[in-house]
Amino acid sequence: MIPKEHRNNTSHVFYKQALLHLQESGVPFMLGGAFAMFHYTGIYRDTKDLDIFCSPKDYPSILKLFAAKGYRTELTDVRWLAKVFSDEFFIDIIFASVSNIFHVEESWFEYAPEVEFVEVKVRLLPPEELIYCKIYVQNRERFDGADINHILLRYGKELNWQRLLDRLDQHWHLLLAQLLIFQFVYPADYQDIIPKWLLDDLIRRTQEQYELPAAVEKVCRGPMIDQTQYQVDVKDWDYKSYTIKTV
Repeated sequence: MIPKEHRNNTSHVFYKQALLHLQESGVPFMLGGAFAMFHYTGIYRDTKDLDIFCSPKDYPSILKLFAAKGYRTELTDVRWLAKVFSDEFFIDIIFASVSNIFHVEESWFEYAPEVEFVEVKVRLLPPEELIYCKIYVQNRERFDGADINHILLRYGKELNWQRLLDRLDQHWHLLLAQLLIFQFVYPADYQDIIPKWLLDDLIRRTQEQYELPAAVEKVCRGPMIDQTQYQVDVKDWDYKSYTIKTV
């Protein structure tokens, strides 16, 4: 799962040990981040961290296990993120989204493919959930739209498009916007990859928006995709911030 020229370096010793510890914990987890991207697209990024996804109820067990083994641990943000440190390397333990839009569900594991990474069998974040996580990252410092386009280009024919739509059904505008960008970037490829029924459905929804009465509340959903650049809307322009409550 790693290009030959990048195997057996110092970081991979850490990755292997960390994954063996995770397996020892007995907690279900999935590998995401750069290594999921490599699996689905062939794009490799050398990194000093692992992105581990788990259920919100399970991250305390992971933190306690690593702390007992001498690692420095941190509950970075109780809403979505914890970390484990070993010198310059670290693990991001992700159990929800920064904007509280979603949390990792048990159903994600049903579609997580099993692969071998640094000689350890692990489950990967499913491609539909990888897109689901990345589509809300649209800020000035980091925009994951190109990552999604590459996933669609290299793995789109294998995607479960209905599952992806179900995931993003409440925020279908983001899916439509991403598909239109994909169509712009890859004009020779989109017809073979993006199902026409999906675009037809999303465009129909767009047209229906004009048939609805005007919204009473002035709501800005911008903070869901960029937590800084839309602050002016809420602080100065009297828009209400749009938040999602999860259990």
